[in-house]
Amino acid sequence: MESLNNHQQLRLTIALKLGQLQREGLAQLSFSQVEETLLKWKWRKRRPSSLSEAVNDVLSLSGEEIVAFLSRQAIIEGQNQSISEFEDIIGG
Repeated sequence: MESLNNHQQLRLTIALKLGQLQREGLAQLSFSQVEETLLKWKWRKRRPSSLSEAVNDVLSLSGEEIVAFLSRQAIIEGQNQSISEFEDIIGG
């Protein structure tokens, strides 16, 4: 996965947004999940052309959007796994 490691100001904005989302009920949400939502969903077709545009995208991201994206990702990943990989969950 591509990373935002070289964009310190953007990483700070994501960390602040993550804190807000965690306080609003998504306590288990991680930085990497927010980052993945931005890279693979919000910016999938077009990357922001400026830092201010990227910051606006981060701050406008909602918990519902992140949960919807992560749910779709889980379904896609689940389809690519065999039933034996779920034995610990389903008690097999």
